[in-house]
Amino acid sequence: MAKSLSAVQPPLAFIPPDFQLWVWWMARSLLPLRLRWSHGIDAIHTQNLSQLVDLYRQFQAGDVRVLFAFRHPSTSDPECLFHLLAQSLPAAARRQGISLPSPTHTHFIYDRGIPLWAGERVGWLYAKLGGIPVRRGKADTTSLRAIRQLFASGRFPMTAAPEGATNGHNEIVSPIEPGIAQFGFWCVEDLAKANRPETVLIVPIGVQYHYLTPPWHRLEQVLQRMEADSGITQDADPDLLPLQDGSAPTPAQQAALYHRLFRLGEYLLSVMEGYYSRFYQQPAPVPPPEPRTMPLSNEELATRLQDLLSTALAVAEQFFGLQPTGSLPDRCRRIEQAAWDRIYREDLNPLDGRSPIELGLADRLAEEANLRIWHMRLVETFISVTGNYVREKPSAERFGETLILLWDMVSRLKGEAPYPYPQLGKRQAFLTIGEPLSVSDRLPSYRSNRRQAVASLTQDLQAALEAMIQR
Repeated sequence: MAKSLSAVQPPLAFIPPDFQLWVWWMARSLLPLRLRWSHGIDAIHTQNLSQLVDLYRQFQAGDVRVLFAFRHPSTSDPECLFHLLAQSLPAAARRQGISLPSPTHTHFIYDRGIPLWAGERVGWLYAKLGGIPVRRGKADTTSLRAIRQLFASGRFPMTAAPEGATNGHNEIVSPIEPGIAQFGFWCVEDLAKANRPETVLIVPIGVQYHYLTPPWHRLEQVLQRMEADSGITQDADPDLLPLQDGSAPTPAQQAALYHRLFRLGEYLLSVMEGYYSRFYQQPAPVPPPEPRTMPLSNEELATRLQDLLSTALAVAEQFFGLQPTGSLPDRCRRIEQAAWDRIYREDLNPLDGRSPIELGLADRLAEEANLRIWHMRLVETFISVTGNYVREKPSAERFGETLILLWDMVSRLKGEAPYPYPQLGKRQAFLTIGEPLSVSDRLPSYRSNRRQAVASLTQDLQAALEAMIQR
């Protein structure tokens, strides 16, 4: 169970990686059931698996150090990567007559906040599987040292999501963070200092999902439930019969479904704009110069959404005394860290022996910080929303992804946890192993201009992940 954050907590401790083989075997045995029943994933397909076999063989032979950088569209991604390495990889190696010592596994980097909302048992499990937690809003020196040491000398390769968090989109890669490239250069430097000959590689891995049967009826049901929560009524139209799973909607049905989705988004946008304008004294959206005769366009919706996200962050930033600088993800991370600094009080460690008044004030501060972080949670769900995603390609996947994002928002507005998300239909995952990017070959450029070398490698990784998206 996750802890209540309405009271002051001890400092947020580092959870050291402590790989245990028996935990790995247990997790591997339960993985098929979890993929099927918790994530609705019926099959996992891989491309370029022979390349992964060769890379892992080279790693175990001591020829390379590897970091797998995977796309992160969904919370299902870690289990799919686990399946790739624990089951698909050794099976492919056997088919090629290659013996890979068990276990075929990786250390992995995860957000330190996950055990806070998922529960301490998840933190224990991640540690026993060799995971390293990182706090994204500060220079987490303890975590960075652990990552650096394991990347250069760990038993397994390293795995990380360069986007930093899920973005909820199958076919959009969020701007990736430079930390992955920096880890690679640190590893090259550490190997050079130790006179070790291994080549350091970053390997992009594409991750996408597709429904086995397009769940049009289920999509409509979830949309209808959110319309009811929003007080939106839908007039019955005999020409627009209920959608059927597996049957492509007619052009009229598709247009009607998109109109309903867009209308729900516009309604929620207007409600939240009024909420922040009325109760938080934030600027209201500027009305059009002339009376509106046309419905809101996708472009206007996207612009107003970005303005709303910035407004929501400003509310939290004002409380924490932060300046609204940098990108939306950067602002989210600073807000999260500011909240944690007020909830997990290092200056009150230990809590025992503190006066009731001191603890009472600390509890009040923690409760207020936890309330303000709610605004940031709304924003981070919608950071990658463009306003045109469904219109460009009205597939069941894109409809479904957008509905899940709206579900997250509606649940939070109702004061409910958005998890677990509704399962719209059985899915199959597609994992693609990309061409390795050599970090070692870039060492001379890194020594001459570190900032530029990190930026260049980051751009190349972004391009590689985008190139693997199958549209």
